[in-house]
Amino acid sequence: MKAVSYVIDNHDDFKNSLVDIEKAKPTLKERDVLVKVQTISVNPVDTKVRKNSSEADDRILGWDAVGEIIEVGSKVTSFKVGDSVWYAGDLTRDGSNAEFQAVDERIISLKPITVSNAEAAALPLTAITAWEMLFDRLQISETEVGSILIIGGAGGVGSIAIQLLKAKTNLTVIATASREETKSWVESLGADHVIDHSKDLNAQIETLGIEKPKYVFSTNHTETYIKQIVSLIAPQGKLGLIDDPQTFDIMPFKTKSISIHWELMFTRSMYETDDIEKQGDLLQQVAKLVDQQKIRSTLNQNLGKINAANLEKAHKLLESGKSKGKIVLENF
Repeated sequence: MKAVSYVIDNHDDFKNSLVDIEKAKPTLKERDVLVKVQTISVNPVDTKVRKNSSEADDRILGWDAVGEIIEVGSKVTSFKVGDSVWYAGDLTRDGSNAEFQAVDERIISLKPITVSNAEAAALPLTAITAWEMLFDRLQISETEVGSILIIGGAGGVGSIAIQLLKAKTNLTVIATASREETKSWVESLGADHVIDHSKDLNAQIETLGIEKPKYVFSTNHTETYIKQIVSLIAPQGKLGLIDDPQTFDIMPFKTKSISIHWELMFTRSMYETDDIEKQGDLLQQVAKLVDQQKIRSTLNQNLGKINAANLEKAHKLLESGKSKGKIVLENF
């Protein structure tokens, strides 16, 4: 099968180049399905794995896909050949930058039927991350009142988090954005208030005249906002984060009894947790919300065929920090 891997080098300041390869089709485990990959999207995790690799192998990147099941393992019960599915995969296995991918049936679901493959492929990883943080880690209930601050509201995860909160809870959503286009974007997604993360967050929230948020969901640059979060979060509140701060001092949160929550959407698949099937379940619920038009895709660019040259363009766009929305590629 055709696939895209990487080689260890550095050209034009692009560490570890992407290359087109040929590789054998994956062998299925008993709970696996074999998917003919049709559409993928590219995430920051793809660039991190590529750049941080120190030795060459034929590992296939890619953790977002839509495709058709063409074979099922011996103990698969939930899917059949011909099903169109979506998923974000497993960080410890070969990814979706290939013609065929083996995926555990417990972490996939049927794709939404009202949107294109490209629109659907933009969603799984960010939707899983946002859902697990909001409802599994922070344990937000659908009936409680109060407010939540999302730092980085215009990013991929923040964009889905806003929509999930508006679709499933009564919380007042405060989202941060610093440019006019990103402010308009988060407003269009349903944010009740938009504040500028390049300015003092606490002062802006006080100006809103609402209570301190019970929850803070920080999607990026958490280390730069720690002091502000300590000040603005409500006593006995909860802080969730998904980025990788070089340092993180939790002691300032002690007097307010703030709980700290990490989210990595690959945890369930990496460790085959007892509740691994919850990932497939939540994807099916997200698909329903998409079909009900309560969640919209964050697709922005389609770079064409799945190959090394186009994937390198996608990686460079993500690394530039100037990309908006999700980047997808379709077919080989």
